Amino acid sequence: MLACIVEQKTEKAERQNVSASRNDPPETILVVDDEDEIVQFVQDALEDEGYTVWTAFDGRTAVKEARLRNPDLVILDIMLPGCDGFAVCKELREDLDIPILFLSAKQSDADKVWGFSVGADDYVMKPFSIKELIARVKAHLRRQRRSQVRSRQPRQTAQLRYGALTVDLSAYEVRSADEALALTRKEFEIIQLLILHPHQVFSREVIYDRIWGMEALGNTETVTEHIKRIRRKLAQFEPRTEYINTVWGVGYKWGLDTCT
Repeated sequence: MLACIVEQKTEKAERQNVSASRNDPPETILVVDDEDEIVQFVQDALEDEGYTVWTAFDGRTAVKEARLRNPDLVILDIMLPGCDGFAVCKELREDLDIPILFLSAKQSDADKVWGFSVGADDYVMKPFSIKELIARVKAHLRRQRRSQVRSRQPRQTAQLRYGALTVDLSAYEVRSADEALALTRKEFEIIQLLILHPHQVFSREVIYDRIWGMEALGNTETVTEHIKRIRRKLAQFEPRTEYINTVWGVGYKWGLDTCT
């Protein structure tokens, strides 16, 4: 039942007025949970905010719906029939670069870390506040819109070379020889931040603020997991070179360290 999460909604008329003032098509959200009451509760609240909401109740349907509809954001439970939310998130990350928020009763640090490691952008625990969930959704979508606007803006061609890597800032691309690395937008933006400030150390908090935005409400642990994924991808081409260095207790910096 929803007794643990139900709270009064803000005035529906005010939300609909805000939504009606937008000229752009409504943003779309896929809500995935095996509990009908939670799905309906979240769907109603998001639709009151003007979003178009699609739903799924198991892992396999969630993957199909996400690939078919290409939503702007996914809210994803972990304990799902078919395949769990971790597997769904990992699979979606192969071809979708959108915010994914876990909404789960699993509360251990290990579950949170694993969630970020498979590609989640945020982790909200049940029981949850619908107001906080909506605030997080808005923050992630705001950040996503800003990233998309920046990516469409014309840029001066700028290619930086470090070792065997070529970083093309205008194309949002990193290449080794003639082969491009499969990077998500946020992975590239982390590389871009570090490479434009070589040898400057950035804490996880600063990286999170710069890449996810000051208004984002997630967890800086996602920075650690993104750095791990970037390192794994770079190591596929340059296994003997460490491009992102850890300064223990401080943060990360860009710099070439070659293993002998």
